[in-house]
Amino acid sequence: MDPVREIADAVLYEGYVLWPYRRSALKNTRRWTFGGVYPRAHSEEHPDDRWRMRTECLLEGPPEESVDVRVRFLHVVRRQVMSAGQPVDELTVDGERYLTWEEATERELQAIGCRLGSSRHIPIAIPEAREEEELSGGSLVRTSSALEGDIEIASAELRPGLFRLSVEVSNTTGFPEGSREQALESTFCSTHTVLSSEGARFVSLTDPPEALRAEAEACRNEGTWPVLVGEPGSSDTLLSSPIILEDHPRIAPESPGDLFDGGEIDGLLTLNILSLTDEEKAEMRDSDPRTREILERTENLSEEEMMRLHGAIRDLRHVH
Repeated sequence: MDPVREIADAVLYEGYVLWPYRRSALKNTRRWTFGGVYPRAHSEEHPDDRWRMRTECLLEGPPEESVDVRVRFLHVVRRQVMSAGQPVDELTVDGERYLTWEEATERELQAIGCRLGSSRHIPIAIPEAREEEELSGGSLVRTSSALEGDIEIASAELRPGLFRLSVEVSNTTGFPEGSREQALESTFCSTHTVLSSEGARFVSLTDPPEALRAEAEACRNEGTWPVLVGEPGSSDTLLSSPIILEDHPRIAPESPGDLFDGGEIDGLLTLNILSLTDEEKAEMRDSDPRTREILERTENLSEEEMMRLHGAIRDLRHVH
């Protein structure tokens, strides 16, 4: 996989479902905690839930160069189990249990070829959707709310060859009064921005050159933090993430797959999953297609793959 996409996907699904990966777990009753851009009406009543996310960064390059901007987020999908036309919490069909809960679908909006020194506006207009999956004696109904908002992209030349680029994401989806859980269905969840350029060079805001430190410190980032991504030493791509990362983050090559919890150790989570009871594994399997994949992948790890999770030496240095 493209290493930039790999990091971006890890950010996108961070906290999607947490250990012990079951619907009934207390920590999974409050989901979508990172990178939420909430409906404006909800945010005005609950200021800690922002309705705008802003990225500012620096680029070095000639004015004829351009930048590609991609804004990605998760859109909450309500999965309702129906039996005989009535909503129910769960339904078992031919030995398979189906649970009412929330899933998510990925959304991506992009602006290709944004010239330095110019501006661009991208409207967000995603219609509501409904899909019904027939089951024997029932069905699964998946619904998602309409989303509305804007992406404003602008760049200005600070001095010859140096530009400040801003990307602001706003959620203007109409929302009447309601709980946070209700507002989440109209929220851009896990929002992040990927910026790339073939001819311009992004400046690290984590460790800027001394000559650009003042300009870097003047950049205003709200709800997100931009870092360089890609191979170490590269500066053609920036990831603006709701999770603070170091420049050029990477996924450990020993990791067998995403576990949605970068704050934990893969080896520890793997052993915890294997230690679940049959009943707990059944709920993990039935809670979400992605948790089912985690369980099946973990149970099929080879002895060699398990051993690789115990640790690795990245760098050996002489100590004097």
